[in-house]
Formats: sequence, structure tokens, C-alpha cells
Amino acid sequence: MGLVPLEGITAGAPLAGAAGESVSRIERYRRGWRTFAETLKLAVDAIRAHKLRSFLTLLGVILAVTTLVSVMSVIAGLNFYVADRIANLGANTYLVHRFGIITSEDAWIKAQKRPLITMDEFSRLRENMKTALRIAGEEDQNVDVRYENILLENSSVVGVTANYAEIENLNLAQGRFLTEADDMHHAPVTFIGSDVVKKFFPTVDPIGKTIRAGTHTYEIIGVAQEIGSVFGQSQDNFFLIPLSTYEKEWKTQREGLTLFVQARNAEIMEMSQDEARMYLRAWRHLPASADDNFAIFGSASIMSLWQQITGNLFFMATALTSVFLVVGGIVIMNIMLASVTERTREIGLRRSLGARRSHIVLQFMTESALLSLIGGVIGLLLAYGVVALAKALTPIPMTTPLSAVIIALVLSTSVGLFFGIYPATRAAKLDPIEALRAD
Repeated sequence: MGLVPLEGITAGAPLAGAAGESVSRIERYRRGWRTFAETLKLAVDAIRAHKLRSFLTLLGVILAVTTLVSVMSVIAGLNFYVADRIANLGANTYLVHRFGIITSEDAWIKAQKRPLITMDEFSRLRENMKTALRIAGEEDQNVDVRYENILLENSSVVGVTANYAEIENLNLAQGRFLTEADDMHHAPVTFIGSDVVKKFFPTVDPIGKTIRAGTHTYEIIGVAQEIGSVFGQSQDNFFLIPLSTYEKEWKTQREGLTLFVQARNAEIMEMSQDEARMYLRAWRHLPASADDNFAIFGSASIMSLWQQITGNLFFMATALTSVFLVVGGIVIMNIMLASVTERTREIGLRRSLGARRSHIVLQFMTESALLSLIGGVIGLLLAYGVVALAKALTPIPMTTPLSAVIIALVLSTSVGLFFGIYPATRAAKLDPIEALRAD
């Protein structure tokens, strides 16, 4: 008679146990998925059975999501627009200015007492600064320009140094830019924007033509590529002349220079600003305890101010959204409580057929979450419509970030889950026998 080897018994038992455990786990997953699928189907059927009531229930959530996503789209678009078109001073560039960024009337009144940035300070900074790659000077005012009998109003006459185009990344469309020789000889020449070309020379070559501003005439030597507009205001209505020519023909006692300082690289931007500040304070004989009587600022300062403004806008939008969400959540809770009352007999029947309290809770929580999620999706679609309409009708740049979509859907679903807790637990606590007796 043969004997069964001991090794066979001990080796086979664990395998059978592991296989059984694996099958049991898979079966639990299947049951859980079937339960969730059935619950989801019940929730969808309940919502479809009362379409109008469901829509009215979701108005608060829809308004909240539409408001939040629309505001986030406006802020995201404006942030990119300001960084690209307004705060973009050029690579590694900062400004030295008489006033700088002023945010209050008191600061403006105090700033009026500051001395002007002078040509002497400009020359000394250009000669002494070690951290600056190049420094450009600029002064401007608005005037009317003429060519023959054609008038272009409110054009900017800008006196600049020859290196201004390099710092500000002006691109050449025709001709040439201003040179050091033009500046040295006070040459009556000009480099014009595309708006001037469109107004005066739509069909002819402008190079060599002469335009008149006030009592002065200037020969056109170059044309800039089109820059575009900022918030609907064209940036191409200008004519640049040598700074020395501007000082001779347009300078007033109330005007000061604006200096564009380009640091050698991004790593020494702060060091370069400190160097410029040190020289100006020394030349102006400011004591250590005195504040600067000039301003030095770069793109980061402009963006910081802008983000403060948009931060206040976002706070107001968040407060308004919170009100809508709370109101919407309360409405959802009341509608779900009414639904529990209407479906008391159904709940009793499910409980009598073996449904647990957790199944009842899951059913009503799923219905509440799905209801608010649908509201979130509708609000999101409305927000996309608002953004598209605003982009078509206004110059306001808008773009909907992915974070706005995620936040909107998570918030709307969370509202449904939170305000669905009480109706769901109330439904689960119903006595099956009493529930079956309900009409």
C-alpha cells in the first residue's frame, strides 16, 4: 500500500488557502461594485423622475460654480496678460523713476516733492555702475502729429537713447533704429510705430518722408514692427527721436528722465538695484535714516501690486461663491429630506429585503452627491459660455485654468456629500416595520 508523501500535504495547503483568499477578495470587489452600480442607477432614476425639482434644487450650486470659474478665468487671463504686456520691462530690466508705484493719495503728494532724475545722474550711473549691462534713458509726452494735411492726434513723442531698442526688444520692420551719432548731433530724425505708418503712409514707403510735430519736423529713418494693444489701447502710436533732440526741443522744467537699467544677468538683479540705489543716495546726500527720494522697481514689483488687486477680487468672488454654495447645500438637504419622506415605504421595503443601514446611507449620499455634481457640471459649462462671450465682446483676456475646473467639481460634489449626510442618516434610522406601514 502506497503512502502519500508528507511534503505534498504541507506544500499544497498554503496554495489552496491563498487561492481561496484571492477568490474571496475578488468576490467582495464584485459585490461592492454591484452595490455601487445599483445605488448609482437608483440615484439617476430618482433625479430623472423629478427633473424640474432637481434643476431648481441645483440653482445655488450652478451660480456658485459659474461665478467661481468665471472669476478664476478672468484672473488667470489677466495675470498672464499683465505679465506679458505690462510688467514685461525687458530681460533683467528694472526702472529708476521719480515716482515709481504709488497706491495712495498721501504717497502721491509726498512724491511730488522729489527731485527729477537728471541727465547728469543718468551719465554718472552709466559711467560708474559695474552690474549694469546697459542703461537707457527715456522722456515722453503726447502731441499731435501732421503729414501734409493729415492729422494724427495724441501721439507719443519719446526721446530715447540709442540702446533703448535693445533693452525694450523693439523689432525693426523697415529702415534702421536711432544711433549714437543721431544722439550726439541732435539729429531731427524719428523711428515710428505702425499706427503712424497706417495713418500717413498706407500705400507708400515712409522711409525718408518728413512728419511735423508742433513747430518741429523729423525725417523718418525706421519703422517698428507692430506691438499691439493693452486693454484696447494701442501701443503703436509713437515716434521716437534722439534723447538729445528731445532735450533741446521738447524738454520742460517739470519733466524728469526714466532710466531703464539692464542687469548683466538675472542672478544679480537685486545687487544691481542696490548699486543704483547706493549711487543715487550718495549723490543726493541722503542720510542713512532718510527714505529714498526716487523709486527703483522691476517686473516683480508690478506683478506684486497686480496680485494684491486680483487677490481682493478673488476674495470677493470666494465670499459670494460661499454664500451660493451654502444656500444651494441647504436647498439640497431640504429636498433630500422631502425625498426621504416620499420614499419611506420604498426604504422599508429595501430594509425588509435585507438592505443594511449602510446601503440606505450610500443610496441617499450618492443621490445627493450626484445631484450637486450635475449642478457643478452645468455651472462649469455656463462659465465656459460666459468666458467665450466675454472674450468675443471685450478686450479682456480670459483663460480657464485646469485648477478652476477641478476646484469647481470637487466643491460642488463636496457640498452634496456634506449636506446629504443628515437626510441619509435619517433615512437609514427608519424602522422597517413602521416604514412599510407608511402611505
